[in-house]
Amino acid sequence: MTMFADDLKQRFSRARVLVAGDVMLDRYWFGDVSRISPEAPVPVAKIDRIDQRAGGAANVARNIAALGGQVVLLSVTGDDEAGDALDGLMTQAGVEACLMRDKNIATTVKLRVMARNQQLIRLDFEDAPSSDVLQSITQKYRERLAGCDAVILSDYGKGCLGPVAQLIDWARQAGKPVLIDPKGDDYAKYSGASLLTPNRAELRQVVGGWQNEVELEEKVAALRRHLALDALLLTRSEEGMTLFRNGVPHHQPTRAREVFDVSGAGDTVIGGMALALAAGLDWPEAMQLANAAAGVVVGKLGTAVCTFDELAASV
Repeated sequence: MTMFADDLKQRFSRARVLVAGDVMLDRYWFGDVSRISPEAPVPVAKIDRIDQRAGGAANVARNIAALGGQVVLLSVTGDDEAGDALDGLMTQAGVEACLMRDKNIATTVKLRVMARNQQLIRLDFEDAPSSDVLQSITQKYRERLAGCDAVILSDYGKGCLGPVAQLIDWARQAGKPVLIDPKGDDYAKYSGASLLTPNRAELRQVVGGWQNEVELEEKVAALRRHLALDALLLTRSEEGMTLFRNGVPHHQPTRAREVFDVSGAGDTVIGGMALALAAGLDWPEAMQLANAAAGVVVGKLGTAVCTFDELAASV
């Protein structure tokens, strides 16, 4: 990194990122397993602690806030206790959250039962938002664009983003870089984005497998041309990450000293990239910081964040 930590901190504090997408509440039930159920061949978990954290686009937003950036979150929740919990978590994290309440759905909740730092089971509760609420989110998005330096569209396939192509177009017309964490096997709807951040499995869904780095570069180049992308950042787990732009791909090896839990690491990557770009860093510098932040997060249990001090110490 080419600048001092205090200068970077000041830059981050002035940077403004708009995050729109699917939010969820990650709930954790922690306990211990010492026997098998007499009712069925399954472990019995005796729960002694419960925790809850913001997930999805909400986790992206709180990562940006933890790094010292200004962030606005746009999304939909149900009009329920889980929605109240998400509102409260965003306030605690220093995120300006505009969570539209849909009375016809339940807030997306992922409930994980944990024993001895292992996940026994995950239970998901989710509904698709109604069209009226999505229109309200779209209007809020257009109103907020002028006041941001970068945009993140966090797509978890829950239906909160609505007309993605239109959101991208509005951001590009406003001169804002738009970064997307993609989902599914059809990336056509992401055409014109500044950056996509798929992992290896997600990219294979779209371009097929590859035998070597040369074939990977060719497939990514073809995808970038087809979708008119400025760049693509491939996250590669233990292999680190690779940024594909014009010219030779830029690779960063993993910064993790010990991988404890990879859940939410993608949120840290895209949040760190967007904040760094909004703060005026170039693409390789932004990737270096995002990679370092992700290295911190995977050393923590569950959906977690990297603080600015942790980032500074890591780089």
